[in-house]
Amino acid sequence: MIKGVISDMDGVILDSEKLYVRFWREAANFYGYPMTTEHALSIRSMARPFAIERLQGYFGEDFDYDLVRGKRVELMDAYVEKHGIEAKDGARVLLVYLKKNGYKVALATATAANRASQYLQRVGLLEFFDVVASARMVKNGKPKPDIYLYAAERLGLRPCECVALEDSVNGVRSAAAAGCKTVLVPDLDNPEKELKPLLYDTANGLSDVIRIINNFT
Repeated sequence: MIKGVISDMDGVILDSEKLYVRFWREAANFYGYPMTTEHALSIRSMARPFAIERLQGYFGEDFDYDLVRGKRVELMDAYVEKHGIEAKDGARVLLVYLKKNGYKVALATATAANRASQYLQRVGLLEFFDVVASARMVKNGKPKPDIYLYAAERLGLRPCECVALEDSVNGVRSAAAAGCKTVLVPDLDNPEKELKPLLYDTANGLSDVIRIINNFT
């Protein structure tokens, strides 16, 4: 029996993953690191300690994660302030459906909770979330399961009573390790083949998640 949905934010609820990739690359390039799209995609949803290790593996031990991340935040904040941020297609349809049908809804994001709440407020979706959980609230971020365990606990549910929505390898590994029914909602790439043993299903966009949830009833 599914009683709740726990979703990643960037690339799932918000069309923001493309901005993270763009500005990670621009920030790294600004400091002379030849970051590619593939490099940036590999750290999607990844907690700071794991991202540092990954990026230093790419660019050497002198890669200054905090310096580059600070520049990325500066560039992205300026862009969002000027251009805004957009919800993914089907986000409102899905969230309205979940609320009307009594499901509890949580966010599980690597983004800081205050920033995530601000982004969701800007697109008029914050009201649909019962819980906003961020990596800073748990000991270990994604791909470890802590954030999904924490979000489920905050909802008053067991992880097996929750569908998890993710677009990245790191996010899927986190949700699956926590014991959630994990659904891939592809965004910038589709790692379905790599992740298939961990997935309950793959959705063709957020509106298709409704079909998947209905399979449990």
